[in-house]
Amino acid sequence: MKAENEQRTGLLYGFGAYGMWGLVPLFWPLLRPSGAVEILAHRMVWSLAVVGVALLALRRWGWVRELLRQPRKLGLTTLAASVISVNWGLYIWAVNNGQVVEASLGYFINPLVSIAIGVLVLGERLRRAQWAAVAVSFIAVLVLAIGYGRPPWISLILAFSFATYGLIKKKLNMGGLESLTAETAVLFLPALGYLLWLGAQGQSTFASHGVGHSLLLAATGLVTAIPLVFFGAAAIRVPLSTLGLLQYLAPVFQFGLGVLYFHEAMPPERWAGFSLVWAALAVLTWDALRTSRRSRAALAMTPAPAATPAHEPA
Repeated sequence: MKAENEQRTGLLYGFGAYGMWGLVPLFWPLLRPSGAVEILAHRMVWSLAVVGVALLALRRWGWVRELLRQPRKLGLTTLAASVISVNWGLYIWAVNNGQVVEASLGYFINPLVSIAIGVLVLGERLRRAQWAAVAVSFIAVLVLAIGYGRPPWISLILAFSFATYGLIKKKLNMGGLESLTAETAVLFLPALGYLLWLGAQGQSTFASHGVGHSLLLAATGLVTAIPLVFFGAAAIRVPLSTLGLLQYLAPVFQFGLGVLYFHEAMPPERWAGFSLVWAALAVLTWDALRTSRRSRAALAMTPAPAATPAHEPA
């Protein structure tokens, strides 16, 4: 009963995390007339403040000394911070420039890009269904390039940057709260310096468009940290396969907002490209569920090791 309650709680946290990430396109337009780079700088500064308070409350500071003693890990953290700043900055720009649908495509194809990186970088071997999914997604990108009249650069950069970020995080092996703290700490001084420079140039929008606008800019820290905390709570309560399925909620919400709320154009060739991507994801999901069931069945059929008699040496 307790396990069921834990899993139900984990699902709620998962829905909360991916739901917030899916609805975040509604937030960034509220920050106008701030530009994407200024919003990104505020996001870095205020995120560090939020996670710093959280770590202070939890008294989890031991990892900082360990990180500073490992130059390789510190270098990977700096690289992760740089990659995620590109991802965040481009996403904010895309939303505030009427490209929500193309941005959502980036997160639809992100799992497929992660698979490709696994093959090219980690030397992983793919099953037939995974090869089929990657091939269909490649065709989808070609169809979308024809539809847009150009390659879907926003989608591709978002997908590849986030997949690269995931690869670096895999090598870092740090907790979500700790890694976000380290990454925002790396970018804190450049971000703060940029904001101070904007203020000196008279181009800062902070405190010049009313208290409400300033509070919204400060809230970027909460918008960044809260979904991550929810994700961390879900990750320890639900199976990874379930979490993998929940990740599609965010781009589904983003796509829906782009079409239904922001009224972005969806000509037939764009629908065709998205349909191919969704077909590839359906194949990928089916293969993952089938493989998971087979693994559980094989584990259940494995006989338990015989108990060692008490008089024999272990």
